Amino acid sequence: MSTPAGNGHAAEPLLEVSDLVVHHGQLQALGAISLRVFPGEVYAIIGANGAGKSTLLRTISGLHHPTTGSVVFDGQDVTGLRPEQRARQGIVMVPEGRRLFGSLSVEENLQVGATYARPGPWTIERVYELFDWMRERRSQRTAQLSGGEQQAVAIGRALVANPRMLLLDELSLGLAPVVVQRIYGMLPQILGTGVTVLLVEQDVSQAMRVASHIHCLLEGRSTLEGRPADVTPDQVEAAYFGLAGVAPAAPGAEGSEA
Repeated sequence: MSTPAGNGHAAEPLLEVSDLVVHHGQLQALGAISLRVFPGEVYAIIGANGAGKSTLLRTISGLHHPTTGSVVFDGQDVTGLRPEQRARQGIVMVPEGRRLFGSLSVEENLQVGATYARPGPWTIERVYELFDWMRERRSQRTAQLSGGEQQAVAIGRALVANPRMLLLDELSLGLAPVVVQRIYGMLPQILGTGVTVLLVEQDVSQAMRVASHIHCLLEGRSTLEGRPADVTPDQVEAAYFGLAGVAPAAPGAEGSEA
């Protein structure tokens, strides 16, 4: 059984996805995907464009409906729940492309995130403490911000909902490396408030640095799963690109004790 990084004893998964099949019209986007994410983990979904990563996150958040399979969160089957109902349960997503309201101010966008907020430690004031530039520019329209600043607002908007599980979709997309490093540098502070993170990332090296568990998708199917320390670069490359002739990670990697 997988365990969170640094946790020496087994735990029940916070999120369990079982045999998830998702179609876009006649096209099968995901084929029988299963995963378990434990409290306190940073679980990274990696894969090339078109692998099904964003579809998986959108299905977990309730934006896509699976053809078959289930999504169980904290022991409750949420497969049939709408996105706002899942948000109230604690599943909150930062979508690819940020999806902010450009005509609204920074603070107004954060207030939108509080619409389905659960009780918890995250408030707009705490977001301002996390991103110290934001307070002075809270009245500025988000359309006038840089890409990295918009990403920070999108993360802040999700945090004020007080998620138990934060879904991050392509966090680094279109951002300069220094900005990406700065944003990922905030993860320990977020994890420190009890948030579990499930992220999608094309940058494999970045995912390997921050994740306690990785899961590679290729054309809608799982090709590799395990802890970064338990997989080799050759195995990751083979799983990412669909190369033949490289042995997969040992079956015990996903189920090993910390």
